[in-house]
Amino acid sequence: MMEKGVQRWVVDISKWDPSTNGFSFALSLLPQHHHSSILRFVKKGDRKRALISCLLQYALVHEVLGIPYQDIVIKRTSEGKPFLECGRVCFDFPNFNFNVSHHGDYVAIASEPLCLVGLDIVCHMIPEKETVLEYVQNFSSCFSSLEWNQIITAGSNDEVLSEFYRYWCLKEAYVKAIGSGLAYGLHKVEFHHTGWTNISVKVDGILNSQWRFWLSYLGKGHWVSVARGHPRSAIESYKRSLKQTKFNEEEYNEGLLLPNPRFVLRTVEELFSVIHKAKCSCLSS
Repeated sequence: MMEKGVQRWVVDISKWDPSTNGFSFALSLLPQHHHSSILRFVKKGDRKRALISCLLQYALVHEVLGIPYQDIVIKRTSEGKPFLECGRVCFDFPNFNFNVSHHGDYVAIASEPLCLVGLDIVCHMIPEKETVLEYVQNFSSCFSSLEWNQIITAGSNDEVLSEFYRYWCLKEAYVKAIGSGLAYGLHKVEFHHTGWTNISVKVDGILNSQWRFWLSYLGKGHWVSVARGHPRSAIESYKRSLKQTKFNEEEYNEGLLLPNPRFVLRTVEELFSVIHKAKCSCLSS
C-alpha cells in the first residue's frame, strides 16, 4: 500500500517545441491561477519547464491518489514549496507529499507517502565567462571545509565541476525537502559518501541517521538527487501543510526504508492525455 505513494517521474522536454497555439492548449489544461506564474517567464525554455512541472503535479496526484481533477488544490508555501492543500483528508497515506525540479532538458517529480521528499536536478554546464575554479569559488561559502576540499582536489576541470554539481544537487534536495529553500545555511549541511552511494548527512556537525539520499545520472550531463527524511525536520510554514509530523520509530522506519525506485520516463503527450481525460471525466460526471 505505502509503496504506491513512492513515485519518481521525469520528462525530457528537449524535443517538445510547441507552437503558440500548442502552448496555449497545454496551459489551458491547468487551473487559471497557475497561468501567471508560468507566463511571467520571458524565455520559452523557462515557460516550458514551469508548465510541465505544474502538469506533472496534477497528473501524479490524480493518478496516484485518484482525486478528481476539480478537487485537486495545489498551493505553495511562502518559501515556494508546492503542497496538496486537500492532502490532510482525502487519502490513506500518512503524509503524502511531493517535490519537483527542473534544469536543462529534464523536469521531474518525486513523492513519498510518509517521509519528507526533496528533489533536485542539475545540468553539468560549463561556465562561459570565467574559469571553472572562478565559477565554483562563487559558491565556496555553501560548502563545509571537507566538501570544499573534495571539490577543488577532484582532478581535471571537468571532474571539479562534476564534484561541485553532485554536492550541490544533494544540498538542494535536502533544503527543498524541509521546505526552506536556499535561505537555509547550506554550509551547515555536510554530505558523506562512498563513491556517491551510502550517502549520509551531518547537520551542524551532527550525523542525522533519519535521512536517506540517492544520487543518479539521468543522461545528457544531468544528475538527479532525492532526499527522504523526517517530517519533524520541516520548517514551520511547510509543517502546517503536512497531515502528521510525529511518528514512533517503527512507524517512521516503515516509510524511511521503503524502496527507492528508478525514475520513470513520461512523455509530454502522456501528461496531456492524463490531464485531458481527468478534466473530461469531471465534466461528464
